[in-house]
Amino acid sequence: MRLPVEPPVKPMLAKLARSIPTTDGLLFEPKWDGFRCIVFRDGDEIELTSRNQKPFNRYFPELLEPLAAAIPDRCVIDGEIVVPSAAGRGLDFDALQQRIHPAASRVNMLAEETPSAFVAFDLLALDDRSLLETGFSERRRLLEQHLEPNESVHLTPATTDPAIAERWFTRFEGAGLDGVMAKPLE
Repeated sequence: MRLPVEPPVKPMLAKLARSIPTTDGLLFEPKWDGFRCIVFRDGDEIELTSRNQKPFNRYFPELLEPLAAAIPDRCVIDGEIVVPSAAGRGLDFDALQQRIHPAASRVNMLAEETPSAFVAFDLLALDDRSLLETGFSERRRLLEQHLEPNESVHLTPATTDPAIAERWFTRFEGAGLDGVMAKPLE
C-alpha cells in the first residue's frame, strides 16, 4: 500500500467541553458511540485501523465490500465503526464490543447477526495528495464530493448552526450519540 498518508496515523481526539460553543467558524457533527477507525485504501487493498493502530479487518469483514463501493480508489478516511441497534433505535455499543473476539467463527456469525456500519467524517488523503495541512472545510467538501454512501457507509451530518447541534445532543443522547463535536472550519 502506497498512499501519501500511511499507517500509523494517530487521529485527533476530542476535548471535553461543558457546553456547545457558539463561536463563529465552527462546524458541528455528532460524536458517535462507536470505535474510531481510519480507512486506508489503495486500489483493491483496504486496511481498517483503530485509533491505537490495531487492525480491524478481521473483526469487521462485512464492511470491506461496502467501503470498496463507497470510497475513492486511493484515499485515507477517518470515521467511526458503529453497530445499529437491533430494535432500530440508535446504536448498540455493547453489540459493537462483542465484535472484538478471538474466534473467527464467532466474528463471522456476529458480522451476519449484528452487522456494523461506517460513518465517515474526515478525508485525510485523496489520490496522491495528503490533506493533513488542508483546512477542514475543504476536506469536508472533498469528502462530500467523493464519498458515495450506501447501506453500510454513511457521511456524518454536519451544521454550522449551534442551535441544531444542541438539538442533536438533547434529542439523540443515549441513542448512540456520545456528544457533539465542534471543529474549526479552517
